[in-house]
This record gives sequence, C-alpha cells and structure tokens, in this order.
Amino acid sequence: MRNRRPIAEPRIERAAKWLHEAHQRRERFAPMPAELAPRSVADAYAMQAEYVGLRAVRLGAIAGYKIALTTPAMRALVGIADPVAGDLLEQSLRRSPARVQAADYQRLLVEFEIAVELGEDLPAVHAPYTRERVAQAVAAVMPAFELADDREADLALLRAQPLMLIAENAWNEGAVLGTPARDWQRIDLAALRGVVSIDGAVVGEGMGADVMGHPLEALAWVANNLASRGLGLWRSDVVITGSLVTSKMPKPGAQLRFELGELGAVELNVD
Repeated sequence: MRNRRPIAEPRIERAAKWLHEAHQRRERFAPMPAELAPRSVADAYAMQAEYVGLRAVRLGAIAGYKIALTTPAMRALVGIADPVAGDLLEQSLRRSPARVQAADYQRLLVEFEIAVELGEDLPAVHAPYTRERVAQAVAAVMPAFELADDREADLALLRAQPLMLIAENAWNEGAVLGTPARDWQRIDLAALRGVVSIDGAVVGEGMGADVMGHPLEALAWVANNLASRGLGLWRSDVVITGSLVTSKMPKPGAQLRFELGELGAVELNVD
C-alpha cells in the first residue's frame, strides 16, 4: 500500500505552489518569502510532500527515495543537522545507457550512487530499522547516477534558508539505474570501489563505505526517516543511497560512466 499523505495546512500548500511555480518559470534559486519559509524540519517535509504531489501530475507516482548530505562536512557546509530524504518519481527514473538534454535543467548536477531495489515492504509500524533488517528486504543492488538541479544556487543563499533543500525535494530530478544484481549478498558493498569518468578521463573515485560507513546504513536511515513521518518503504521501491564521489556538472556533449566493481557500470550522455 502506497503512503497516504496528511492534508496540508494552507500555508504549506502555498509554499509548495511557490516552489513549483519557481521551477516552472526556471527561476534561479532564491529564498522563499518569509511568510512561506519552513519554520522546522517537520514543516519542510510537509512542504516537500505537497511539492512532490504537484510534480507527480507530470512525472507519475512516487517510486522510491534518495538521501542527501550523508557526510558531516556536507551538512556543516549547508547548515543542516541531519541527512535529507527526498522522493523519486516514476517517470524520472531511467535505465542505462541514458541520454538527457542539458537545456532541460538550469544547472545539471550528477552524483554517483549505489541503488537498491526492495523485495518486501518496510512499513512505519515496524520501525526502528537496523542495517541488518533492511538488508533482508533488498532484492537487488545496482550502480546509479542521481540527476539533480540546484537552479544555480548560491551557497550563501541556501545557508540563509537551509530547510528549503528539504522542501525542494533535495533538488532531485531523477536517477539513471544500471543492471540490477540479484545475487548481491556475495558482494561486500562497503568495499566496492566506484570510479567516475567523463569523456574517458577519470574524475573521481570513492568507496561504498564513504556513505555513512555502509550503503545499507543509509537505507536504514531512509526507512526510519520515513517512519518518523508515518510513511513506509514498499516492495519495488528504489532507494539511491548517497554519492560516493563529489557532484559533477557536465556540459553538453559529455559522456559519463560510473564503474562500480562487481555491480558493473552505468552510462549517461548529456546532449
């Protein structure tokens, strides 16, 4: 059963509409009007739910989740105490090899992640979840790109209203998924080495352990974050667990490849 969202108060609805219209008008990132700005983390997630609902009219139902700001350094940079969860929408998920148009984004950001596909439900009623418990629910693991758009955000402006990152669904614009490995249990996910290349040149490397010590710790965090809001993870949901390598901003014509050891590779062309 898919998550049911509570009815939002009018201010939350107005804030979500403000964000949605800013995206539609392709406006550069700017702080929300003071009367609409999120006042708490709970406020921000309520806005996110409404904002995602507006986007779902075009991009389909929620099909999974993401986690952002998985390192203390990134959280300190932005000014948020905890990681951030966001929703993935059905029509924003692609399979590798994929192509995107740079012109469709104000500023395309690409991140390099380990994705999981769930084979069973993880409802809120059974929280809290541990890494060991969520591992039992994972049906497949695969390499992935996250596609994001920060709308040319200035860090100083974001730090002035950091909860906007939550409200704006952590800037997610989808993901590109590699071939699912269903025999993943034999693979040490923490020891996986990820290598990113653009136009054949290596531009970054990272390890599975760089994401909260283990990618499935990130999955457990997402499950518990959702449960704290009365929501669950469901069979067939995809969760991208955080970037092993710093974000890249590819230009038109770029060819990206993310190799993830035994899990294979994922490819993206930017036109």
